[in-house]
Amino acid sequence: MCERKVVLVTGGLRGIGQACVMAFCKKGYNVVINYRQHNNNHEIAQSLKEECEALGVEAYLAPGDVANKLEVQDMFKKVKEHFGRLDVLVNNAGITKDRLFLRMSEDDFNQVIDTNLKGAFLCNKEAARMMMKQHSGAIISLASVVGEIGNIGQVNYAASKAGIIAMSQSLARELASRHIRVNCVAPGFIETDMTRVLSEDIVESMQKQIPLGRFGQVEDVANAIVFLASNEASYITGQVLNIDGGMVM
Repeated sequence: MCERKVVLVTGGLRGIGQACVMAFCKKGYNVVINYRQHNNNHEIAQSLKEECEALGVEAYLAPGDVANKLEVQDMFKKVKEHFGRLDVLVNNAGITKDRLFLRMSEDDFNQVIDTNLKGAFLCNKEAARMMMKQHSGAIISLASVVGEIGNIGQVNYAASKAGIIAMSQSLARELASRHIRVNCVAPGFIETDMTRVLSEDIVESMQKQIPLGRFGQVEDVANAIVFLASNEASYITGQVLNIDGGMVM
């Protein structure tokens, strides 16, 4: 069994996921980087692995679709065989299929629920099995302010994120006796590839809704997740930490 703590980050190649991978590396964790296999993802993953290992930790690539039960089971089996432990799971993998409700197809709804909510369910189950044997662990899932207050055109996404909050709080109650903590972070508007393509007018309109008057950075979210995984947060479970510049109060 390795001595360093091990974290698995789903959807770890870009945006908040990549920021989490790097933040945990800088804290000395060995990292398992999950990603979907398509386009040039393997090259991006290999580059990220090298960046992590330059910091003196081990990075293990774990391609797989979190919505696929067999792929998830295989991923966790390989993590157990390779590292012998799992200390932190970060459920970050997520997609959007935004449309106004009456134009939203059943497929739009199912794909978002399958990846965002069922994916977290499947990963939580496998992680919980490993952590229960260790009598320790932390699970942090990416929710969203949209899961708390809703948003036009995001019925499917809001439902998935609200589900993650409720699932995490229920799981926190179930796993507390085994010293496993379960929490969520709920980002607001964060500067990512998705927000960078927005027009200046839309950005200005969004920023007016934020008391701090700006979008957050992916590192703001990653730093909060690393804190929730740490011993400094050992008395925090079943909580939702909003990282939104004051949007939701």
